[in-house]
Amino acid sequence: MATRNRVFISLAVVVAAVAAIVGIAIWAQGPSEPHGDAPADASIVADDTRFLDRPDDASVTVVEFIDFECEVCRAFYPYVEQLREDYAGRIEFAVRYFPMPGHPNSVPAALAAEAAGEQDRFEEMYARLLETQEEWHGTSAVDQAPYFRELAEEIGLDLDDYDAAVADDATVMRIAADFEEGRALGVEGTPTFFVDGEVVELTAFEDLERAVLAALEN
Repeated sequence: MATRNRVFISLAVVVAAVAAIVGIAIWAQGPSEPHGDAPADASIVADDTRFLDRPDDASVTVVEFIDFECEVCRAFYPYVEQLREDYAGRIEFAVRYFPMPGHPNSVPAALAAEAAGEQDRFEEMYARLLETQEEWHGTSAVDQAPYFRELAEEIGLDLDDYDAAVADDATVMRIAADFEEGRALGVEGTPTFFVDGEVVELTAFEDLERAVLAALEN
């Protein structure tokens, strides 16, 4: 019965992921400008944006648009963690979803992260998805939803609530909304970082810290 339930859950995730991918596939149609359903009043931080850090006294806001299947996002991960440690209490760090077309498991991974966020465990899932990326990245013919569910179990999520959140259309729309807002803001790829509302031009890992330092000095 457990195996059968897992199959149904996996199928539900695939259906939801396909719906999301269809909705965001317009990414491939042209340059990053507001169009279609993209919000005209796009904001870098939305009311439901997930935060890794949000100290009361933070003076700088860093926002990353992320694709959990993006190898460059994975490469930036330890650097981001060091930045969060070095500037703890001085910056707030937010994450928004930007699953890229061509990454078949990027939407299911985002669904897993958002479902974990519903149980106030976003950071743990965020970390596990990036730390284990080599184990599931690039498996285009394999639906990794069962693997993400195992991660959910590892970090102690209530699996009934997790399954319900992953299968909920509202979760899919939440991810699609981040993608559309990113498009409206000019995001074209991942990772894209904003520091106090300004996009960071990345040529090296250190560019992000330079932008943070400049914002702290202002």
